[in-house]
Amino acid sequence: MMVSKVLLQRRLFRFLQLSSPSLCSFSSSFSISGSPFHSVEATEIVGHSTFFRSFCSQKSNLVVESHGPAPIDYSSLLQEAEFHRLAESTIQGLQEKFEDYGDSIELDGFDIDYGNDVLTVKLGELGTYVLNKQTPNRQLWLSSPVSGPSRFDWDQDTKAWIYRRNKAKLYKILEDELEQLCGKPIVLS
Repeated sequence: MMVSKVLLQRRLFRFLQLSSPSLCSFSSSFSISGSPFHSVEATEIVGHSTFFRSFCSQKSNLVVESHGPAPIDYSSLLQEAEFHRLAESTIQGLQEKFEDYGDSIELDGFDIDYGNDVLTVKLGELGTYVLNKQTPNRQLWLSSPVSGPSRFDWDQDTKAWIYRRNKAKLYKILEDELEQLCGKPIVLS
């Protein structure tokens, strides 16, 4: 236990040495739209000297271009009751359509399960889809055997669940992938 703690401290110290002190130019707490972000300070004693570095949640200006998701406008987040209504309606609608789809195709191992706000669609050896609600983020999360994990936000303009990284719609992704896997089209929208 002592060896791993010392090793961890050394790695943290090396990381702190390599970090640029200009990454964070303030050390006070602040809040954005009611979500508190706090600065964190780390101190380590090495020999007789003390090393001090301040961390915070401020973005570094070292990254010129971001390929990540589009920023979220937190003022437009759905109210929790509205999110639950939309998410449950979507998941229940998908469950019914998947059940009909399963009856129309001949696929060993096809099974649908819904419980604890999680919809699981098993396609036998072709893979498994999992769709569940993420209430704190107001998102639907999809795990796909074709495209991997995706997080969908409700778009008020299009009235659809949208993956912010590529603007793809949940129903369109599922329609395309299920037809690719099972060889028969499905209409979800």
